[in-house]
Amino acid sequence: MRSYLLVLLITLFLLSGCQSTEQSLQPSDNQQAPVIFNHFKPTAITPPPLTDTEQKKQKIHLKAPSQQVENVSQANNRSQDLWQHIANNLTIEVYLNKALNKRIAWYTKQPNYLQIVSTRAAPYLYHIVSKIEQRKLPMELALLPFVESDFRPTISSSEQAVGVWQLVGATAHHFGIKSDQWYDGRKDVLASTDAALDYLAYLHKRFDGNWLHALAAYNSGEGRVKRAIAENKKRGKSTDYWSLKLPKETSEYVPKLMALSYLVQHPKRGLIRPKLANKALTTELNVGQQFDFSVIANLSGIGRSQLHKLNPGYLKNQSSPNGPHTLLLPLQQQSLLRSQFFKNNFTGEYTVKKNDTLYSIARRFGLSVKKLKTINNKRSNLIGIGETLLVGQPRTMPDSLMIDYRISPYLEQNEVTIPTIAIQYQVKPGDTIWGISQLYDVPHSDLAQWNKLNATSILTPGTQLILHLPQVTKTVPQVPNASLLSELEKTLKQPH
Repeated sequence: MRSYLLVLLITLFLLSGCQSTEQSLQPSDNQQAPVIFNHFKPTAITPPPLTDTEQKKQKIHLKAPSQQVENVSQANNRSQDLWQHIANNLTIEVYLNKALNKRIAWYTKQPNYLQIVSTRAAPYLYHIVSKIEQRKLPMELALLPFVESDFRPTISSSEQAVGVWQLVGATAHHFGIKSDQWYDGRKDVLASTDAALDYLAYLHKRFDGNWLHALAAYNSGEGRVKRAIAENKKRGKSTDYWSLKLPKETSEYVPKLMALSYLVQHPKRGLIRPKLANKALTTELNVGQQFDFSVIANLSGIGRSQLHKLNPGYLKNQSSPNGPHTLLLPLQQQSLLRSQFFKNNFTGEYTVKKNDTLYSIARRFGLSVKKLKTINNKRSNLIGIGETLLVGQPRTMPDSLMIDYRISPYLEQNEVTIPTIAIQYQVKPGDTIWGISQLYDVPHSDLAQWNKLNATSILTPGTQLILHLPQVTKTVPQVPNASLLSELEKTLKQPH
């Protein structure tokens, strides 16, 4: 009986303890309920008092917090459209301000701007986005070639900056760009992308992780931005980008990029966002030796002019003896590997032996198993002894990809200066510098420079503008020696 009463007392004590614990979790009249933080939903916070500089800015972010959460979710499910994917992954936040609004207004007056420039960028943009993602850099950098050059690979500035990334010679050389009489890597879109991203990553580190400072330095030089920061510190002023005293071009440079970023995210504001498949439209092929564009065009069935257009870094019809020997082709990778051109000229054959596996064969010839299966149209890993496989060992022999230009003067490409003619254009109501530049296919920055204007200048109807256009000259074609052409034709048509 005593033991029974003891157990009963212990049970009652434990029950009363549980009740008191449960009651303590309930807030009393004077006690606040516990705050549960939801990490997936942004919470509103009260901003600190604005400085004089910040009071000039509107309190609207380029990317609202709710959009950030939505975009993270979208980014996880990679969009089928490349421009949507870019929009989903833009992350740099700034406030809309007078400078940005001015640039937004400029872009929206040319609603087809992005569509026009995206057409030029299409063969390269997927590769650029991939390189940025691999390096974990901001997606905004994919828009920089649009700001720098309107994505014109061969354009040169008055300061001798060249290509879509507008690299000057010293910077390009420092970051590994090759340049000689055959090849200028600044005009090679993918090679210059690697150099530009290296340079931007360097600047980001030099400016303690401040991307706006890094972008300003990319435009006007590291030293100039550092001096502007030091001057503001000396005067007790803010050192944010918007407070720095920088050259006019640089003060408009970052707003131009940020405005484009904003409009890519908000296409309803008036800038038409293009549609572009989120996949590689071109493939790099390392020919492995000096080559001639005429021979590659003949072997591949791809027009020589198209090859040159995709590969503007090559200045002549031949690649440099010292390389690079890489070509960008208008094919997806699997299409290239399965093409007769690739199989005939860039693969050898291997006969499967006892104990061979796809993995061991792929490793022997420096291939991935996936690539080996693609070349041979295999869906499984099964192989049989005595089976013949195509492998990535080039059987194209030296000299077979070259033409001896000493016996073919007809095709030798000499560098010539294209003459230009100055014409006058009378401004009409509604004309803009951008619109006129597109009408005559000249860079809008050049048009502005020729007429001592800014790219954003408002044109007055009746004003006369000067344009320097290539002069059409009539030339009498030289008829080459028939025997030389016959030899050339034989060279191009002989089997390889």
